[in-house]
Amino acid sequence: MAAKPSTTTTAKATYSPIDPTRKTRPPIFSGSDVDWLRPDSRGFHQCRPAFFRTGAVNSASGSAYAEFGNTKVIVSVFGPRESKKAMMYSNIGRLNCNVSYTTFATPIRGQGSDHKDFSSMLHKALEGAIILETFPKTTVDVFALVLESGGSIRFLVKQVDELDTLWFAVGDLPVVISCASVALADAGIMMYDLVASVSVSCLGKNLLIDPVLEEESYQDGSLMIACMPSRYEVTQLTVTGEWSTPHFNEAMQLCLDASAKLGKIMRSCLKEAASDEQE
Repeated sequence: MAAKPSTTTTAKATYSPIDPTRKTRPPIFSGSDVDWLRPDSRGFHQCRPAFFRTGAVNSASGSAYAEFGNTKVIVSVFGPRESKKAMMYSNIGRLNCNVSYTTFATPIRGQGSDHKDFSSMLHKALEGAIILETFPKTTVDVFALVLESGGSIRFLVKQVDELDTLWFAVGDLPVVISCASVALADAGIMMYDLVASVSVSCLGKNLLIDPVLEEESYQDGSLMIACMPSRYEVTQLTVTGEWSTPHFNEAMQLCLDASAKLGKIMRSCLKEAASDEQE
């Protein structure tokens, strides 16, 4: 994969749903005398700095690179092209998604592989935003590669002859979804709107947006949405743990507000790339 010589050098931008200058940080554990601060010194409702760049892969129809804190993702889009699988004529196109990790993406080296669950979730998040009728009987392939996992990582263990450690990085998925949406737009794929994704963790009575590993190890529940900000429509909703109705509503609103601001950053990246091509 070779990077294009003309690249956008936009500074990273934050997309907090509230004023990031707010100084107060309530304790996570009610009744405790210990005030807990986020590992990267962010506010509870402050997201990691976000950076996007298009044209990262020359051989692809469209591509994008995203960096959220320490999470680094690159997505390549190929097509529309004739489907390799023989099928009957269809008035709508097909979308294939694949999410994989490099062998050096996580602290445990040598475990890079395809992630079928993430691939399925990426497909569900994007499918509702793409106008499939614009490329009948053809296929668009989306390949997402996580270069570095800086989000939340949960470790699962299963017995395979000897004890083998398996992992999946929950906090990386919103970055993958957002980056893939920018890559699709860069490829000229017709969409109703860009898809922006944000997650929130519930820790006691507090909500933490865009959590990382240390924070998810304490969480009571998590919520992730992928939505089309301009249309105010959710394309995917994933919830774990137990949520009260007020907490769930607050978390949803936090995600929607942050997604709207993230969508502006994504559009800004695409506008700057288009202006660079015209020059």
